[in-house]
Amino acid sequence: MPGRRSLPIVGQPQPERADAARNRQKIIEVATRMIAERGAEELSLDEVARVAGVGVGTVYRRFGDRSTLIFALLDDWERQFQAAFLTGPPPLGPGAPADERIVAFLHALVDRIVAQQGLFLLLETGGKAPLLGGPYRVHHLHLATLLGQACPRADASYLADALLAPINACLIAFQREERGMTVEEIKAGLTGLAEGVTRQAR
Repeated sequence: MPGRRSLPIVGQPQPERADAARNRQKIIEVATRMIAERGAEELSLDEVARVAGVGVGTVYRRFGDRSTLIFALLDDWERQFQAAFLTGPPPLGPGAPADERIVAFLHALVDRIVAQQGLFLLLETGGKAPLLGGPYRVHHLHLATLLGQACPRADASYLADALLAPINACLIAFQREERGMTVEEIKAGLTGLAEGVTRQAR
């Protein structure tokens, strides 16, 4: 069975044997270092195994392919992000009006993707990532809940899809590299979109 894809789940990962945990941690650390030094495009499971000092078979049994390893690298970041919007301080976390939390969430999600853009690009272009599953389902549910509070008569599920659609690594990379947009300009556009959606849907 390939590696544990715990990314979509809020909560703690399942326990594992001590030796398996040590191997997993070594692989994660080596892969993280290699990406920092060379970029995500150069990530090779065979080389990760060699540098980590574990068998190639161990890496492939644990992770299966590069996409699954990337999921593991993103896992801790995603857990921290989910904790921030579910239980963290406002306006991203509870305690602020729903429309403010919507904007804060969209901005935080942009920051999340920009921080590890190379990894997200590999997932989006690799053809194996469940782009509309996993974390997307958690993000969609959270955003739809906020939209339901901000505009109760609207189709919150559809609007959540519409607001999440522009927030993907491929489009953000294009906007930054081809159009010369800054991250703040991208966020400003999302703010206008969110405000227009919630205003019209009330």
